[in-house]
Amino acid sequence: MAILVIAEHDNQSIKVATLNTVAAATQLGDEVHVLVAGAGCAAAAEAAAKVAGVSKVLVCDAAHYEAQTAENVAELVKGLAANYSHVLAPATPAGKNMLPRVAALLDVAQISDIVAVESADTFVRPIYAGNALATVKSADAVKVITVRTTAFDAAAAEGNSAPVEALAAGADLSVTALVDREIVKSARPELGAAKVIVSGGRGMGNGENYHSLLEPLADKLGAALGASRAAVDAGFVPNDYQVGQTGKIVAPQLYIAVGISGAIQHLAGMKDSKVIVAINKDPDAPIFQVADYGVVGDLFELVPQLTAAL
Repeated sequence: MAILVIAEHDNQSIKVATLNTVAAATQLGDEVHVLVAGAGCAAAAEAAAKVAGVSKVLVCDAAHYEAQTAENVAELVKGLAANYSHVLAPATPAGKNMLPRVAALLDVAQISDIVAVESADTFVRPIYAGNALATVKSADAVKVITVRTTAFDAAAAEGNSAPVEALAAGADLSVTALVDREIVKSARPELGAAKVIVSGGRGMGNGENYHSLLEPLADKLGAALGASRAAVDAGFVPNDYQVGQTGKIVAPQLYIAVGISGAIQHLAGMKDSKVIVAINKDPDAPIFQVADYGVVGDLFELVPQLTAAL
């Protein structure tokens, strides 16, 4: 049977997380369908049709999918699930909100946050804040799965021309309504998709130091800004900067950790980075156990020197 991927999109374009999820789906079979549910979402459907590995795009365009509320999308997926062996979504806030509802409606167990596919019914997922990996085998007729996007390379966004098929809209359950959405706009790359990330921790001292020291470095590198939970809890930066088990899971090409001790929950969110550079005055800081390059010293001296050298 075919595999269904639920696209994450803004009605105009496909989010990068969907490309990673498609890549995971292609390891399960050759017939990968992508569902684009939205309002005025023809452009997003066209973008999905170009993604490598996609066999068909199902587009459901109706007013009550404009906000893509979890309740309405889950009800739509419930009606489609009988045609599929697997239903996948990215392990993003949107996917984590919607897919458990699908699993409950289908009366199956969800397999969350997979990092590898061993076979059509066997998957690997992290447990204990990423300190152990569990291999899970499912006997359910439909496997409902969220995908840790950092564990799979993104499928190519161009080069394909899959057919696009229109679907009849499902019921509008009218149980929730989107009141408002505030989107943080930044000239820097999105944290979850950035190739370079500069993160600061409690060692920054305060929010003013965080911005005055790390922003020039990030600008030189074209990097996104991140933070540890301690920095967020201290009010240095908003919580959407947080990297870690309770924040964003990232795996950039380069991760620079400044004044971050390396608590387990933070390491769980960034230890898959390709190259990790740590700057900390404590030579025994746990961050050095995962760092490829470590510099022991005063960040208030080292960071300006690094920025000036770039």
